[in-house]
Amino acid sequence: MGDIRQSLLPRDVLSAAKELLYHLDIYICNLVQSGRQPPQVDTKTLELVEEFILHAPKDRNAPSRRMSALQELQLLEIMCSCFQEQSRDTVRQLMFSALFSLQGNQADESRMALLGKLVSMAIAMGRVPILECTATWLQRTHRVYCVRLAQVLVDDYCNLVPGSVPTLQNIHSSSPRFCCQFITAVTTLYDLTSGDLTPPPELLQMIVSWLQDDPRLVLITLMNTPTLPGSQTISSLDLTPLGGLVRWCVKAPLAYRRDKKQALTNGTTESEVETGPLFSALHLSVLQVFMLLPTVLNDKGLFGRLALLHMDSLAALISDLSRLLDQVDKQTHSSPTDTHALSQLALDRLAQALQVAMANGALLCSREDLRAICSRLPHNNLLQLVMSGPVMYYNNIHTPPLAFSPHASHSPIASHPTHPPLASHPSSHPQYPSQPFLSGMPFPFRPNH
Repeated sequence: MGDIRQSLLPRDVLSAAKELLYHLDIYICNLVQSGRQPPQVDTKTLELVEEFILHAPKDRNAPSRRMSALQELQLLEIMCSCFQEQSRDTVRQLMFSALFSLQGNQADESRMALLGKLVSMAIAMGRVPILECTATWLQRTHRVYCVRLAQVLVDDYCNLVPGSVPTLQNIHSSSPRFCCQFITAVTTLYDLTSGDLTPPPELLQMIVSWLQDDPRLVLITLMNTPTLPGSQTISSLDLTPLGGLVRWCVKAPLAYRRDKKQALTNGTTESEVETGPLFSALHLSVLQVFMLLPTVLNDKGLFGRLALLHMDSLAALISDLSRLLDQVDKQTHSSPTDTHALSQLALDRLAQALQVAMANGALLCSREDLRAICSRLPHNNLLQLVMSGPVMYYNNIHTPPLAFSPHASHSPIASHPTHPPLASHPSSHPQYPSQPFLSGMPFPFRPNH
């Protein structure tokens, strides 16, 4: 395609971009038909894309070619039509890759800016082919850029335009692959370490509704990835958003308490949307997803071989939780009763997630590993039950016993034990006794911040 450059130079920026898209479509169709494996777009074609669509100058002395806002909108509409009209998915994926695969050069900023606008428009117009290509892009691209795209979409549909959330919410039935990757990206972006990194209530409500409609949504990428394990690079998004969703549910009671106190201290009086019931519903949905895992993992021959919750991420979560508990303890104006209830809620959720994840093959570790990373957490009956090993217990006198066992998948959540509380020991959280059998054990994880 390098020979068409001279014909593009005299054209205006929009006409040149449109013409190049037309030739790119023909070029990739011929490339696919040639049977070359793998089909790969050549360097000269990528340079044309950078020059005439992303407007990266060919050399420093070349005049800058920029589109007006109206021309850019017209280009986005042309691109939407181009992907919609191309019936072959292989061609669409190659074209999307030629346009938006990051090359590690100055054009990448233009790529990201154009991609954010294109995906936002595709959501608004229901252009499923673009969303499917974006799902693949999110699966293959470094997580730093994935969360940047996620931030653009959250700003467009949850922050900037009131009432636009239903537009984004409605795509879950038309492009579940995109929704799965989007959830993974936003749970990576919003880690609840600060108020700015707390998910907006509108986003939280949307994800809860998606999972209530179909808990399998967050397993779509796992089910559609043919070669596992080892296919995911350490820099890419996780294979599922389960780790991020567990982090949200566990940290939420204390993180939102912290943010609320900070807002009151700063004089903020804005009314808050009640998020407690949303996180409770999300936690239940996450547990239900864990219950679906054995069938999915067994179908792929990966039960016991693929950990969807990683120990390093779990150690980071527990370290963050320990810091949050310390912060809550130091808030002298807090009600001790309320603080204790929120802290125990966070620990209960952690214990439930650990138990169900272990029982259903998402977490592959020994109880000794769990005891090591949980050693700094205050006492919690449910957490102690999970770490102490298989145990028989009763929900109440009228229900049959439920055993914790990898085979007892019907019993996702341990009830509180009925035996008297064990003796307490001093800990870093004065109002909570420490785990009695963990005292003095080293804590191997050291946070980066």
